[in-house]
Amino acid sequence: QHICHKGFALCKITGIASIHSKMCNSFPEDWSKAEPIQVETILSIRDALKGVKMKYTVIPNEKNRTGKSEGILIGGNLKTIESLAGSKSDIETAGKILFVEDTGEYLYSIDRMFWNLKRSGKLDHLAGLIIGGFKIKQSEDPNEEFGKNLSEIVLEKIKDCNYPVCFDFPVGHQKNNYALKCGVKHRLTVNSQQCSLIEL
Repeated sequence: QHICHKGFALCKITGIASIHSKMCNSFPEDWSKAEPIQVETILSIRDALKGVKMKYTVIPNEKNRTGKSEGILIGGNLKTIESLAGSKSDIETAGKILFVEDTGEYLYSIDRMFWNLKRSGKLDHLAGLIIGGFKIKQSEDPNEEFGKNLSEIVLEKIKDCNYPVCFDFPVGHQKNNYALKCGVKHRLTVNSQQCSLIEL
């Protein structure tokens, strides 16, 4: 999260793009034993650093909202975005494509964080919304489990908005965590065949 904080500040204060990607401690010690998806996602960092135009395609989720939009890509860890609200590193979302991911949070905490985004106006004027990986922390008591799943939480907060939404994008605390260039213009396309995020 400290690195996410630095990325937010770098982009907002200086206008310099940053990369959201795997941490180096997730790199394999022995590349010959690495899974193909692990190698592919690490090499995406190399491509981003070399200036290769990024392009990702994703199998559609039935909860997606179709559409096409263009905008500067911003985002990162949802908890970090919430924690930085009101600070110099707070993100400005109007006209931009926002991506979020998180890990180890209860559903009620994720719901609270999305309410924070909604009530602070960060969801109102997006060009598009990308929901990455969310490792949900399960309640110790099943009777106390939150009454909504992730897609229901998200769609409730944006029911009055009409921009495209892509669920299950391969970014976050998971093996299929591809490098994303924050602060760079992208095109998001969501339809029934596939979803794509293309750097412009």
